[in-house]
Amino acid sequence: MSTTTTNQTVSPGLWALAWRRLRSDKVAMIAMAIVGAFLLTLVLSATGMIAADWEEESGVSYAPPSFVGANTDGFVKAEAEAPPPENPLDPLADIIRELRKQPDSESAVVINDYGIPDPLEKEMAEIRTELAKSGKAHVGERLTTLPFGADKWGHDIIKKTIKGAETSIVVGLVAAFLATLLGTLFGALAGYFGNRVDDFFNWFYSIFTSIPYLLLILSVAAVLQQKGVVTIILILAFTGWTGPFRLIRAEYMKHKAREYVWAADAIGASHFRKMFVHIFPNVSHVALVQVSILVVGFIKSEVILSFLGFGVPVGVVSWGSMLNEAQNELILGKWWQLVAATAGMAVLVTAFSLFTDALRDALDPKLK
Repeated sequence: MSTTTTNQTVSPGLWALAWRRLRSDKVAMIAMAIVGAFLLTLVLSATGMIAADWEEESGVSYAPPSFVGANTDGFVKAEAEAPPPENPLDPLADIIRELRKQPDSESAVVINDYGIPDPLEKEMAEIRTELAKSGKAHVGERLTTLPFGADKWGHDIIKKTIKGAETSIVVGLVAAFLATLLGTLFGALAGYFGNRVDDFFNWFYSIFTSIPYLLLILSVAAVLQQKGVVTIILILAFTGWTGPFRLIRAEYMKHKAREYVWAADAIGASHFRKMFVHIFPNVSHVALVQVSILVVGFIKSEVILSFLGFGVPVGVVSWGSMLNEAQNELILGKWWQLVAATAGMAVLVTAFSLFTDALRDALDPKLK
Protein backbone atom coordinates (compact mmCIF):
# COMPACT_ATOMS: atom_id res chain seq x y z
CA MET A 1 0.00 0.00 0.00
CA SER A 2 1.54 3.20 -1.11
CA THR A 3 1.00 6.53 0.51
CA THR A 4 1.31 9.83 -1.26
CA THR A 5 2.23 13.02 0.44
CA THR A 6 1.14 16.37 -0.86
CA ASN A 7 3.14 19.49 -0.11
CA GLN A 8 0.84 22.36 0.67
CA THR A 9 2.26 25.84 0.29
CA VAL A 10 0.96 28.21 2.91
CA SER A 11 0.93 31.80 1.77
CA PRO A 12 2.57 34.19 4.21
CA GLY A 13 0.36 36.52 6.19
CA LEU A 14 0.29 40.29 6.27
CA TRP A 15 2.83 40.63 9.06
CA ALA A 16 5.23 38.10 7.54
CA LEU A 17 5.16 39.97 4.22
CA ALA A 18 5.61 43.27 6.02
CA TRP A 19 8.65 42.00 7.91
CA ARG A 20 10.12 40.63 4.67
CA ARG A 21 9.77 44.04 2.99
CA LEU A 22 11.05 45.88 6.04
CA ARG A 23 14.09 43.65 6.36
CA SER A 24 15.10 44.34 2.76
CA ASP A 25 15.26 48.10 3.47
CA LYS A 26 18.68 48.88 4.98
CA VAL A 27 17.76 52.43 5.95
CA ALA A 28 14.69 51.15 7.78
CA MET A 29 16.74 48.57 9.69
CA ILE A 30 19.30 51.20 10.75
CA ALA A 31 16.49 53.51 11.85
CA MET A 32 14.84 50.68 13.76
CA ALA A 33 18.16 49.91 15.51
CA ILE A 34 18.49 53.56 16.57
CA VAL A 35 14.91 53.63 17.87
CA GLY A 36 15.56 50.36 19.70
CA ALA A 37 18.68 51.86 21.30
CA PHE A 38 16.66 54.83 22.55
CA LEU A 39 13.97 52.52 23.93
CA LEU A 40 16.63 50.42 25.67
CA THR A 41 18.06 53.61 27.18
CA LEU A 42 14.55 54.50 28.33
CA VAL A 43 14.17 51.16 30.13
CA LEU A 44 17.62 51.36 31.75
CA SER A 45 16.96 54.93 32.89
CA ALA A 46 13.50 54.10 34.24
CA THR A 47 14.87 51.19 36.26
CA GLY A 48 17.68 53.35 37.68
CA MET A 49 20.51 51.42 36.04
CA ILE A 50 21.81 54.54 34.29
CA ALA A 51 21.46 58.29 34.95
CA ALA A 52 19.90 57.65 38.35
CA ASP A 53 22.20 60.28 39.91
CA TRP A 54 21.60 62.95 37.28
CA GLU A 55 20.70 65.49 40.01
CA GLU A 56 24.09 65.07 41.69
CA GLU A 57 26.14 68.26 41.45
CA SER A 58 29.22 66.53 40.12
CA GLY A 59 30.76 69.52 38.34
CA VAL A 60 31.27 73.18 38.93
CA SER A 61 28.69 75.59 37.58
CA TYR A 62 28.79 75.61 33.77
CA ALA A 63 31.69 73.16 33.69
CA PRO A 64 32.81 72.97 30.03
CA PRO A 65 33.12 69.70 28.08
CA SER A 66 36.37 67.77 28.50
CA PHE A 67 37.30 68.19 24.84
CA VAL A 68 37.06 71.98 25.24
CA GLY A 69 39.21 72.06 28.37
CA ALA A 70 38.84 73.66 31.77
CA ASN A 71 38.16 77.36 32.16
CA THR A 72 41.51 79.08 31.83
CA ASP A 73 40.32 82.52 32.88
CA GLY A 74 42.76 82.94 35.71
CA PHE A 75 41.66 86.47 36.42
CA VAL A 76 38.31 85.15 37.67
CA LYS A 77 39.97 83.23 40.47
CA ALA A 78 42.29 86.09 41.30
CA GLU A 79 39.41 88.50 41.37
CA ALA A 80 37.47 86.18 43.68
CA GLU A 81 40.40 85.93 46.11
CA ALA A 82 41.30 89.62 46.15
CA PRO A 83 39.05 92.12 47.94
CA PRO A 84 36.93 94.18 45.58
CA PRO A 85 37.81 97.82 44.94
CA GLU A 86 36.30 100.27 47.35
CA ASN A 87 33.20 102.10 46.18
CA PRO A 88 33.55 105.82 46.99
CA LEU A 89 29.75 106.22 47.01
CA ASP A 90 29.19 103.37 49.46
CA PRO A 91 27.66 104.77 52.68
CA LEU A 92 29.21 101.87 54.60
CA ALA A 93 32.70 102.37 53.22
CA ASP A 94 34.11 103.63 56.54
CA ILE A 95 32.61 100.78 58.52
CA ILE A 96 33.87 98.18 56.02
CA ARG A 97 37.33 99.75 56.16
CA GLU A 98 37.40 99.37 59.94
CA LEU A 99 36.21 95.76 59.72
CA ARG A 100 39.01 94.90 57.32
CA LYS A 101 41.57 96.35 59.71
CA GLN A 102 40.39 94.09 62.54
CA PRO A 103 42.41 90.91 63.06
CA ASP A 104 40.69 87.79 61.83
CA SER A 105 39.39 85.40 64.46
CA GLU A 106 40.23 81.70 64.51
CA SER A 107 37.35 80.73 62.30
CA ALA A 108 37.16 83.88 60.21
CA VAL A 109 37.24 83.29 56.47
CA VAL A 110 36.82 86.07 53.89
CA ILE A 111 34.14 84.98 51.46
CA ASN A 112 31.82 87.87 50.65
CA ASP A 113 32.21 90.97 48.50
CA TYR A 114 33.13 93.19 51.43
CA GLY A 115 35.75 90.88 52.90
CA ILE A 116 33.82 90.34 56.15
CA PRO A 117 34.43 87.08 58.08
CA ASP A 118 31.66 84.52 57.70
CA PRO A 119 29.64 84.34 60.95
CA LEU A 120 28.58 80.75 60.14
CA GLU A 121 32.07 79.45 59.51
CA LYS A 122 32.20 77.64 62.87
CA GLU A 123 28.93 75.79 62.17
CA MET A 124 30.05 74.96 58.64
CA ALA A 125 33.32 73.56 59.99
CA GLU A 126 31.34 71.28 62.32
CA ILE A 127 29.18 70.11 59.41
CA ARG A 128 32.24 69.36 57.31
CA THR A 129 33.72 67.41 60.21
CA GLU A 130 30.57 65.32 60.53
CA LEU A 131 30.56 64.66 56.78
CA ALA A 132 34.19 63.56 56.95
CA LYS A 133 33.38 61.14 59.77
CA SER A 134 30.46 59.66 57.84
CA GLY A 135 32.56 59.26 54.68
CA LYS A 136 30.62 61.87 52.70
CA ALA A 137 33.26 64.54 52.59
CA HIS A 138 33.74 64.00 48.85
CA VAL A 139 30.31 65.48 48.17
CA GLY A 140 31.76 68.96 48.03
CA GLU A 141 34.40 68.03 45.46
CA ARG A 142 33.34 69.14 42.00
CA LEU A 143 35.02 68.52 38.68
CA THR A 144 36.12 71.44 36.55
CA THR A 145 35.28 69.55 33.33
CA LEU A 146 32.80 66.82 32.43
CA PRO A 147 32.56 64.65 29.27
CA PHE A 148 29.95 67.00 27.77
CA GLY A 149 29.85 69.77 30.32
CA ALA A 150 27.50 70.72 33.13
CA ASP A 151 24.59 73.09 33.61
CA LYS A 152 24.21 75.96 36.05
CA TRP A 153 23.88 73.62 39.02
CA GLY A 154 26.71 71.31 37.99
CA HIS A 155 24.52 68.47 36.68
CA ASP A 156 26.18 66.19 34.13
CA ILE A 157 24.72 67.07 30.71
CA ILE A 158 24.97 63.48 29.40
CA LYS A 159 23.04 62.05 32.34
CA LYS A 160 20.56 64.91 32.15
CA THR A 161 20.00 64.29 28.44
CA ILE A 162 19.37 60.58 29.09
CA LYS A 163 16.88 61.40 31.85
CA GLY A 164 15.23 64.01 29.64
CA ALA A 165 14.92 61.43 26.87
CA GLU A 166 13.09 59.15 29.29
CA THR A 167 10.46 61.81 30.01
CA SER A 168 10.01 62.89 26.38
CA ILE A 169 9.81 59.34 24.99
CA VAL A 170 7.37 58.19 27.69
CA VAL A 171 5.13 61.18 26.95
CA GLY A 172 5.30 60.49 23.21
CA LEU A 173 4.62 56.75 23.46
CA VAL A 174 1.83 56.80 26.05
CA ALA A 175 0.07 59.80 24.51
CA ALA A 176 0.30 58.21 21.04
CA PHE A 177 -1.24 54.94 22.28
CA LEU A 178 -4.07 56.77 24.04
CA ALA A 179 -4.76 59.03 21.04
CA THR A 180 -4.77 56.05 18.66
CA LEU A 181 -7.03 54.12 21.02
CA LEU A 182 -9.54 56.97 21.10
CA GLY A 183 -9.30 57.54 17.35
CA THR A 184 -9.76 53.82 16.64
CA LEU A 185 -12.75 53.53 18.96
CA PHE A 186 -14.48 56.64 17.61
CA GLY A 187 -13.64 55.74 14.01
CA ALA A 188 -14.94 52.18 14.42
CA LEU A 189 -18.24 53.39 15.85
CA ALA A 190 -18.68 56.09 13.20
CA GLY A 191 -17.65 53.93 10.23
CA TYR A 192 -19.53 50.81 11.26
CA PHE A 193 -22.86 52.26 12.39
CA GLY A 194 -22.99 55.37 10.18
CA ASN A 195 -26.11 57.56 10.16
CA ARG A 196 -26.54 59.63 13.34
CA VAL A 197 -23.56 58.06 15.09
CA ASP A 198 -21.37 59.04 12.16
CA ASP A 199 -22.87 62.54 12.09
CA PHE A 200 -22.16 63.04 15.80
CA PHE A 201 -18.51 61.98 15.59
CA ASN A 202 -17.99 64.00 12.42
CA TRP A 203 -19.35 67.08 14.19
CA PHE A 204 -17.02 66.35 17.15
CA TYR A 205 -14.12 65.86 14.73
CA SER A 206 -14.85 69.14 12.94
CA ILE A 207 -14.67 71.08 16.22
CA PHE A 208 -11.16 69.81 16.97
CA THR A 209 -9.82 70.21 13.44
CA SER A 210 -11.19 73.75 13.04
CA ILE A 211 -8.66 74.99 15.65
CA PRO A 212 -4.93 74.94 14.78
CA TYR A 213 -3.36 72.00 16.56
CA LEU A 214 -0.58 73.83 18.39
CA LEU A 215 -2.95 76.61 19.45
CA LEU A 216 -5.39 73.98 20.73
CA ILE A 217 -2.90 72.20 22.98
CA LEU A 218 -1.53 75.51 24.28
CA SER A 219 -5.08 76.65 25.10
CA VAL A 220 -5.89 73.43 26.96
CA ALA A 221 -2.58 73.61 28.85
CA ALA A 222 -3.23 77.23 29.81
CA VAL A 223 -6.74 76.42 31.05
CA LEU A 224 -5.65 73.42 33.14
CA GLN A 225 -2.74 75.29 34.75
CA GLN A 226 -1.36 72.02 36.10
CA LYS A 227 2.14 70.95 35.20
CA GLY A 228 3.05 67.29 35.12
CA VAL A 229 3.81 64.36 32.86
CA VAL A 230 0.29 62.94 33.25
CA THR A 231 -1.24 66.30 32.34
CA ILE A 232 0.86 66.56 29.18
CA ILE A 233 -0.08 63.01 28.17
CA LEU A 234 -3.80 63.71 28.61
CA ILE A 235 -3.57 67.01 26.72
CA LEU A 236 -1.82 65.41 23.75
CA ALA A 237 -4.06 62.33 23.74
CA PHE A 238 -7.34 64.26 23.84
CA THR A 239 -6.22 66.65 21.11
CA GLY A 240 -4.43 64.20 18.81
CA TRP A 241 -7.05 61.52 18.13
CA THR A 242 -8.41 63.18 14.99
CA GLY A 243 -5.84 61.71 12.57
CA PRO A 244 -6.43 58.04 13.52
CA PHE A 245 -10.19 58.67 13.62
CA ARG A 246 -10.35 59.85 10.02
CA LEU A 247 -8.39 56.86 8.66
CA ILE A 248 -10.01 54.17 10.82
CA ARG A 249 -13.50 55.48 9.99
CA ALA A 250 -12.78 55.18 6.26
CA GLU A 251 -11.44 51.62 6.70
CA TYR A 252 -14.50 50.51 8.66
CA MET A 253 -16.84 52.01 6.08
CA LYS A 254 -15.02 49.98 3.43
CA HIS A 255 -14.75 46.69 5.32
CA LYS A 256 -18.28 46.52 6.74
CA ALA A 257 -19.54 45.76 3.22
CA ARG A 258 -17.08 42.89 2.65
CA GLU A 259 -18.21 39.27 2.31
CA TYR A 260 -16.53 38.05 5.49
CA VAL A 261 -18.53 40.57 7.54
CA TRP A 262 -21.75 39.37 5.88
CA ALA A 263 -20.78 35.82 6.74
CA ALA A 264 -20.18 36.80 10.36
CA ASP A 265 -23.58 38.51 10.39
CA ALA A 266 -25.20 35.39 8.94
CA ILE A 267 -23.95 33.20 11.80
CA GLY A 268 -25.31 35.69 14.36
CA ALA A 269 -22.14 37.53 15.41
CA SER A 270 -22.73 40.58 17.58
CA HIS A 271 -21.83 44.10 16.53
CA PHE A 272 -18.93 44.16 18.97
CA ARG A 273 -17.54 40.90 17.60
CA LYS A 274 -17.85 42.03 13.98
CA MET A 275 -16.18 45.36 14.78
CA PHE A 276 -13.23 44.22 16.88
CA VAL A 277 -12.79 40.51 16.12
CA HIS A 278 -13.46 40.37 12.38
CA ILE A 279 -12.81 43.88 11.01
CA PHE A 280 -10.15 45.29 13.33
CA PRO A 281 -7.42 42.69 12.53
CA ASN A 282 -7.70 43.77 8.90
CA VAL A 283 -7.20 47.47 9.73
CA SER A 284 -4.78 47.09 12.64
CA HIS A 285 -1.82 48.02 10.45
CA VAL A 286 -3.35 51.47 9.96
CA ALA A 287 -3.56 51.96 13.73
CA LEU A 288 0.02 50.77 14.17
CA VAL A 289 1.33 53.24 11.61
CA GLN A 290 -0.66 56.03 13.26
CA VAL A 291 0.96 55.22 16.61
CA SER A 292 4.43 55.53 15.13
CA ILE A 293 3.53 58.80 13.39
CA LEU A 294 1.99 60.34 16.50
CA VAL A 295 5.00 59.44 18.67
CA VAL A 296 7.18 61.77 16.61
CA GLY A 297 4.63 64.58 16.68
CA PHE A 298 3.97 64.25 20.41
CA ILE A 299 7.66 64.27 21.31
CA LYS A 300 8.00 67.58 19.46
CA SER A 301 4.80 68.88 21.09
CA GLU A 302 6.12 68.02 24.56
CA VAL A 303 9.34 69.87 23.79
CA ILE A 304 7.35 72.93 22.70
CA LEU A 305 5.11 72.84 25.79
CA SER A 306 8.04 72.48 28.19
CA PHE A 307 9.99 75.16 26.35
CA LEU A 308 7.08 77.60 26.77
CA GLY A 309 6.63 76.73 30.44
CA PHE A 310 3.46 74.61 30.16
CA GLY A 311 5.21 71.25 30.38
CA VAL A 312 7.00 69.31 33.08
CA PRO A 313 7.17 70.77 36.61
CA VAL A 314 10.29 71.81 38.48
CA GLY A 315 12.37 68.79 39.44
CA VAL A 316 11.47 66.83 36.30
CA VAL A 317 13.77 67.11 33.33
CA SER A 318 12.86 66.70 29.67
CA TRP A 319 14.34 67.84 26.38
CA GLY A 320 11.95 70.77 26.39
CA SER A 321 12.99 71.95 29.86
CA MET A 322 16.63 71.59 28.85
CA LEU A 323 16.07 73.83 25.83
CA ASN A 324 14.25 76.29 28.07
CA GLU A 325 17.32 76.51 30.31
CA ALA A 326 19.70 76.59 27.37
CA GLN A 327 18.27 79.78 25.93
CA ASN A 328 19.68 81.74 28.89
CA GLU A 329 22.94 79.79 28.92
CA LEU A 330 23.54 80.49 25.24
CA ILE A 331 23.75 84.22 25.99
CA LEU A 332 26.65 83.42 28.32
CA GLY A 333 28.36 81.30 25.67
CA LYS A 334 27.43 77.97 27.30
CA TRP A 335 26.24 75.97 24.30
CA TRP A 336 26.63 72.34 25.42
CA GLN A 337 23.17 71.82 26.96
CA LEU A 338 21.51 73.21 23.82
CA VAL A 339 23.57 70.95 21.57
CA ALA A 340 22.96 67.83 23.70
CA ALA A 341 19.16 68.23 23.86
CA THR A 342 18.87 69.23 20.21
CA ALA A 343 21.07 66.37 19.00
CA GLY A 344 19.19 63.77 21.04
CA MET A 345 15.81 64.96 19.80
CA ALA A 346 16.99 65.30 16.17
CA VAL A 347 18.44 61.78 16.05
CA LEU A 348 15.36 60.15 17.61
CA VAL A 349 12.82 62.09 15.53
CA THR A 350 14.71 61.46 12.28
CA ALA A 351 15.13 57.73 12.99
CA PHE A 352 11.50 57.38 14.03
CA SER A 353 10.31 59.22 10.91
CA LEU A 354 12.37 57.00 8.60
CA PHE A 355 11.16 53.89 10.39
CA THR A 356 7.55 55.10 10.20
CA ASP A 357 7.77 55.69 6.44
CA ALA A 358 9.30 52.26 5.89
CA LEU A 359 6.70 50.60 8.11
CA ARG A 360 3.87 52.31 6.26
CA ASP A 361 5.23 51.08 2.92
CA ALA A 362 5.77 47.57 4.29
CA LEU A 363 2.22 47.31 5.63
CA ASP A 364 0.61 48.68 2.48
CA PRO A 365 -1.34 45.73 1.03
CA LYS A 366 -1.21 47.29 -2.45
CA LEU A 367 2.56 46.72 -2.61
CA LYS A 368 3.78 43.37 -3.89
